[in-house]
Amino acid sequence: MTLEPEELGPSRSDLAGKLRELRKRAGLTGDRLARRCNMSQSQISKFETGKKAPTLVDAERILRALDASPEDVAEVMALARVANTEWQDKRSSWRRGIEKRQVELASLESESRELRYFLPAMITGLLATPDLIKASLSHVSGDVSRTVAKKLERQAVLYDTSKQFTFLLTEQAARWSIIPAPAMTVQIDHLASLSRLPNIRMGVIPIGTLMPRGPMNTFTVYDERLVTVENFTGRMVFRDARDISEHLAVFSEFERHARFGDEARNLLREWSDAYR
Repeated sequence: MTLEPEELGPSRSDLAGKLRELRKRAGLTGDRLARRCNMSQSQISKFETGKKAPTLVDAERILRALDASPEDVAEVMALARVANTEWQDKRSSWRRGIEKRQVELASLESESRELRYFLPAMITGLLATPDLIKASLSHVSGDVSRTVAKKLERQAVLYDTSKQFTFLLTEQAARWSIIPAPAMTVQIDHLASLSRLPNIRMGVIPIGTLMPRGPMNTFTVYDERLVTVENFTGRMVFRDARDISEHLAVFSEFERHARFGDEARNLLREWSDAYR
Protein backbone atom coordinates (compact mmCIF):
# COMPACT_ATOMS: atom_id res chain seq x y z
CA MET A 1 0.00 0.00 0.00
CA THR A 2 1.07 3.62 -0.49
CA LEU A 3 2.18 5.12 2.80
CA GLU A 4 1.42 8.79 3.37
CA PRO A 5 2.96 10.45 6.45
CA GLU A 6 -0.40 11.84 7.56
CA GLU A 7 -1.79 8.30 7.73
CA LEU A 8 0.57 7.20 10.46
CA GLY A 9 -1.23 8.89 13.35
CA PRO A 10 -4.86 7.89 12.64
CA SER A 11 -3.91 4.35 11.59
CA ARG A 12 -3.66 3.03 15.15
CA SER A 13 -7.14 4.26 16.08
CA ASP A 14 -8.53 2.95 12.78
CA LEU A 15 -6.95 -0.42 13.48
CA ALA A 16 -8.32 -0.49 17.03
CA GLY A 17 -11.82 0.28 15.79
CA LYS A 18 -11.65 -2.37 13.07
CA LEU A 19 -10.48 -5.08 15.49
CA ARG A 20 -13.23 -4.17 17.94
CA GLU A 21 -15.81 -4.24 15.14
CA LEU A 22 -14.69 -7.67 13.92
CA ARG A 23 -14.74 -9.16 17.42
CA LYS A 24 -18.26 -7.92 18.09
CA ARG A 25 -19.41 -9.11 14.66
CA ALA A 26 -18.08 -12.57 15.56
CA GLY A 27 -20.08 -12.49 18.82
CA LEU A 28 -17.02 -12.88 21.05
CA THR A 29 -16.08 -11.17 24.30
CA GLY A 30 -12.58 -9.86 24.69
CA ASP A 31 -11.84 -12.65 27.15
CA ARG A 32 -13.01 -15.41 24.77
CA LEU A 33 -11.01 -13.93 21.89
CA ALA A 34 -7.93 -13.71 24.12
CA ARG A 35 -8.21 -17.43 24.98
CA ARG A 36 -8.55 -18.34 21.29
CA CYS A 37 -5.41 -16.33 20.49
CA ASN A 38 -3.46 -17.47 23.55
CA MET A 39 -3.17 -13.84 24.62
CA SER A 40 -4.18 -12.00 27.77
CA GLN A 41 -7.49 -10.15 27.88
CA SER A 42 -5.63 -6.95 28.78
CA GLN A 43 -3.55 -7.28 25.62
CA ILE A 44 -6.69 -7.56 23.48
CA SER A 45 -8.13 -4.56 25.31
CA LYS A 46 -5.02 -2.47 24.59
CA PHE A 47 -5.22 -3.37 20.90
CA GLU A 48 -8.92 -2.43 20.73
CA THR A 49 -8.47 0.89 22.53
CA GLY A 50 -5.41 1.93 20.53
CA LYS A 51 -3.13 1.99 23.57
CA LYS A 52 -0.88 -0.52 21.84
CA ALA A 53 -0.50 -1.53 18.20
CA PRO A 54 -0.47 -5.27 17.49
CA THR A 55 2.46 -6.60 15.49
CA LEU A 56 1.62 -8.21 12.17
CA VAL A 57 1.98 -11.62 13.84
CA ASP A 58 -0.48 -10.57 16.59
CA ALA A 59 -2.91 -9.29 13.97
CA GLU A 60 -2.72 -12.56 12.04
CA ARG A 61 -3.48 -14.58 15.17
CA ILE A 62 -6.51 -12.44 15.95
CA LEU A 63 -7.80 -12.60 12.37
CA ARG A 64 -7.50 -16.38 12.30
CA ALA A 65 -9.37 -16.62 15.62
CA LEU A 66 -12.13 -14.43 14.19
CA ASP A 67 -12.26 -16.35 10.89
CA ALA A 68 -12.10 -12.98 9.13
CA SER A 69 -12.90 -12.62 5.44
CA PRO A 70 -10.06 -12.04 2.93
CA GLU A 71 -11.20 -8.44 2.54
CA ASP A 72 -11.06 -7.81 6.30
CA VAL A 73 -7.69 -9.57 6.53
CA ALA A 74 -6.24 -7.32 3.81
CA GLU A 75 -7.59 -4.18 5.50
CA VAL A 76 -6.41 -5.08 9.00
CA MET A 77 -2.95 -6.19 7.87
CA ALA A 78 -2.47 -2.96 5.93
CA LEU A 79 -3.50 -0.93 8.97
CA ALA A 80 -1.25 -3.00 11.24
CA ARG A 81 1.77 -2.37 9.04
CA VAL A 82 1.17 1.39 9.05
CA ALA A 83 0.48 1.38 12.82
CA ASN A 84 3.90 -0.18 13.36
CA THR A 85 5.59 2.55 11.33
CA GLU A 86 6.30 6.09 12.49
CA TRP A 87 7.17 9.13 10.42
CA GLN A 88 9.36 11.75 12.13
CA ASP A 89 9.28 14.99 10.19
CA LYS A 90 12.61 16.83 10.24
CA ARG A 91 10.92 20.23 10.26
CA SER A 92 8.95 19.26 13.36
CA SER A 93 12.20 18.19 15.03
CA TRP A 94 13.71 21.58 14.25
CA ARG A 95 10.69 23.38 15.74
CA ARG A 96 11.01 21.35 18.95
CA GLY A 97 14.75 22.04 19.05
CA ILE A 98 17.20 19.84 17.20
CA GLU A 99 19.19 19.20 20.39
CA LYS A 100 16.15 17.30 21.71
CA ARG A 101 16.59 14.84 18.86
CA GLN A 102 20.05 14.13 20.22
CA VAL A 103 18.54 13.28 23.61
CA GLU A 104 16.12 10.86 21.90
CA LEU A 105 18.98 9.19 20.01
CA ALA A 106 21.05 8.93 23.18
CA SER A 107 18.13 7.16 24.85
CA LEU A 108 17.82 4.70 21.97
CA GLU A 109 21.54 3.99 22.11
CA SER A 110 21.55 3.52 25.88
CA GLU A 111 18.68 1.00 25.67
CA SER A 112 20.33 -1.08 22.92
CA ARG A 113 23.01 -3.72 23.14
CA GLU A 114 23.76 -4.34 19.46
CA LEU A 115 23.65 -1.46 17.00
CA ARG A 116 24.16 -1.70 13.25
CA TYR A 117 24.64 1.35 11.01
CA PHE A 118 24.58 1.31 7.22
CA LEU A 119 26.08 4.56 5.90
CA PRO A 120 25.99 4.81 2.10
CA ALA A 121 26.45 8.56 1.76
CA MET A 122 27.90 10.31 4.82
CA ILE A 123 29.53 9.60 8.18
CA THR A 124 27.12 9.43 11.11
CA GLY A 125 27.43 11.78 14.08
CA LEU A 126 28.74 9.06 16.39
CA LEU A 127 31.86 8.78 14.22
CA ALA A 128 32.25 12.46 13.35
CA THR A 129 34.94 14.88 14.47
CA PRO A 130 33.82 18.27 15.85
CA ASP A 131 34.68 19.92 12.51
CA LEU A 132 32.46 17.51 10.58
CA ILE A 133 29.60 17.86 13.07
CA LYS A 134 29.66 21.65 12.79
CA ALA A 135 29.81 21.53 9.00
CA SER A 136 26.91 19.05 8.82
CA LEU A 137 24.73 21.58 10.66
CA SER A 138 25.65 24.54 8.47
CA HIS A 139 22.24 24.44 6.74
CA VAL A 140 20.42 24.83 10.08
CA SER A 141 19.54 28.38 11.10
CA GLY A 142 20.30 29.74 14.56
CA ASP A 143 22.76 28.73 17.25
CA VAL A 144 23.66 25.04 16.91
CA SER A 145 26.30 24.96 19.66
CA ARG A 146 24.05 22.97 22.02
CA THR A 147 23.36 20.41 19.31
CA VAL A 148 27.08 20.06 18.59
CA ALA A 149 27.71 19.54 22.31
CA LYS A 150 24.96 16.89 22.53
CA LYS A 151 26.33 15.05 19.50
CA LEU A 152 29.80 14.96 21.04
CA GLU A 153 28.36 13.78 24.39
CA ARG A 154 26.61 10.90 22.61
CA GLN A 155 29.94 9.60 21.35
CA ALA A 156 30.80 8.37 24.87
CA VAL A 157 28.50 5.40 24.18
CA LEU A 158 31.12 4.01 21.78
CA TYR A 159 33.36 3.23 24.76
CA ASP A 160 30.69 1.22 26.58
CA THR A 161 32.03 -2.31 26.11
CA SER A 162 28.67 -3.85 27.07
CA LYS A 163 27.49 -2.72 23.61
CA GLN A 164 28.47 -3.97 20.15
CA PHE A 165 28.62 -1.63 17.16
CA THR A 166 28.93 -2.50 13.48
CA PHE A 167 29.39 0.39 11.05
CA LEU A 168 29.27 -0.22 7.30
CA LEU A 169 30.49 2.73 5.25
CA THR A 170 30.80 3.03 1.50
CA GLU A 171 33.87 4.76 0.13
CA GLN A 172 31.61 7.67 -0.77
CA ALA A 173 30.50 8.03 2.86
CA ALA A 174 34.08 8.04 4.14
CA ARG A 175 35.31 10.49 1.51
CA TRP A 176 32.31 12.82 1.07
CA SER A 177 33.90 16.17 1.70
CA ILE A 178 32.01 18.94 3.49
CA ILE A 179 35.12 20.16 5.35
CA PRO A 180 38.56 21.23 4.01
CA ALA A 181 41.11 18.60 3.03
CA PRO A 182 43.24 18.80 6.23
CA ALA A 183 40.12 18.28 8.35
CA MET A 184 39.06 15.35 6.15
CA THR A 185 42.41 13.71 6.85
CA VAL A 186 41.75 14.01 10.58
CA GLN A 187 38.22 12.64 10.13
CA ILE A 188 39.26 9.56 8.16
CA ASP A 189 42.14 8.88 10.57
CA HIS A 190 39.56 9.08 13.37
CA LEU A 191 37.56 6.30 11.71
CA ALA A 192 40.65 4.10 11.61
CA SER A 193 41.35 4.80 15.27
CA LEU A 194 37.80 3.94 16.34
CA SER A 195 38.00 0.68 14.39
CA ARG A 196 40.52 -0.57 16.97
CA LEU A 197 38.04 -0.39 19.84
CA PRO A 198 37.16 -3.95 20.93
CA ASN A 199 33.39 -3.45 20.65
CA ILE A 200 33.42 -1.77 17.22
CA ARG A 201 33.48 -3.46 13.80
CA MET A 202 34.24 -0.87 11.14
CA GLY A 203 33.52 -2.15 7.65
CA VAL A 204 34.22 -0.21 4.46
CA ILE A 205 32.98 -0.95 0.95
CA PRO A 206 35.31 0.54 -1.69
CA ILE A 207 34.02 1.81 -5.02
CA GLY A 208 34.23 -0.97 -7.58
CA THR A 209 33.03 -3.68 -5.20
CA LEU A 210 30.55 -5.88 -7.06
CA MET A 211 27.34 -5.53 -5.04
CA PRO A 212 24.06 -7.44 -5.42
CA ARG A 213 21.86 -4.40 -4.78
CA GLY A 214 22.01 -0.62 -4.53
CA PRO A 215 22.59 1.35 -1.30
CA MET A 216 19.21 3.07 -1.13
CA ASN A 217 19.12 4.66 2.33
CA THR A 218 21.01 5.28 5.52
CA PHE A 219 19.52 3.02 8.17
CA THR A 220 20.20 1.93 11.75
CA VAL A 221 19.06 -1.28 13.43
CA TYR A 222 18.74 -1.22 17.24
CA ASP A 223 19.01 -4.80 18.50
CA GLU A 224 16.16 -6.61 16.73
CA ARG A 225 13.41 -4.28 17.92
CA LEU A 226 13.56 -1.11 15.85
CA VAL A 227 14.90 0.30 12.57
CA THR A 228 15.25 3.94 11.55
CA VAL A 229 15.57 4.92 7.87
CA GLU A 230 16.57 8.47 6.96
CA ASN A 231 16.00 10.76 4.01
CA PHE A 232 16.26 14.52 3.45
CA THR A 233 12.91 15.42 5.02
CA GLY A 234 12.76 13.05 7.98
CA ARG A 235 12.98 9.46 9.08
CA MET A 236 10.81 6.38 9.18
CA VAL A 237 10.76 4.23 12.31
CA PHE A 238 9.84 0.57 11.79
CA ARG A 239 8.88 -1.64 14.73
CA ASP A 240 7.28 -4.57 12.93
CA ALA A 241 9.34 -7.77 13.07
CA ARG A 242 9.11 -8.31 9.30
CA ASP A 243 10.47 -4.88 8.46
CA ILE A 244 13.28 -5.35 10.99
CA SER A 245 14.09 -8.78 9.59
CA GLU A 246 14.27 -7.39 6.05
CA HIS A 247 16.70 -4.65 7.08
CA LEU A 248 18.84 -7.16 8.99
CA ALA A 249 19.00 -9.32 5.85
CA VAL A 250 20.06 -6.33 3.73
CA PHE A 251 22.66 -5.37 6.34
CA SER A 252 24.09 -8.90 6.37
CA GLU A 253 24.28 -8.89 2.59
CA PHE A 254 26.27 -5.64 2.55
CA GLU A 255 28.38 -6.82 5.48
CA ARG A 256 29.59 -9.83 3.48
CA HIS A 257 31.08 -7.47 0.88
CA ALA A 258 32.75 -5.07 3.35
CA ARG A 259 36.42 -5.01 4.33
CA PHE A 260 37.23 -5.13 8.06
CA GLY A 261 40.27 -4.96 10.34
CA ASP A 262 43.65 -4.17 8.82
CA GLU A 263 42.23 -4.37 5.31
CA ALA A 264 39.72 -1.63 6.16
CA ARG A 265 42.36 0.47 7.90
CA ASN A 266 44.66 0.22 4.87
CA LEU A 267 41.88 1.56 2.66
CA LEU A 268 41.12 4.35 5.13
CA ARG A 269 44.82 5.26 5.17
CA GLU A 270 44.82 5.50 1.37
CA TRP A 271 41.76 7.75 1.42
CA SER A 272 43.22 9.88 4.19
CA ASP A 273 46.53 10.25 2.30
CA ALA A 274 44.59 11.49 -0.74
CA TYR A 275 43.58 14.55 1.31
CA ARG A 276 47.02 15.29 2.75
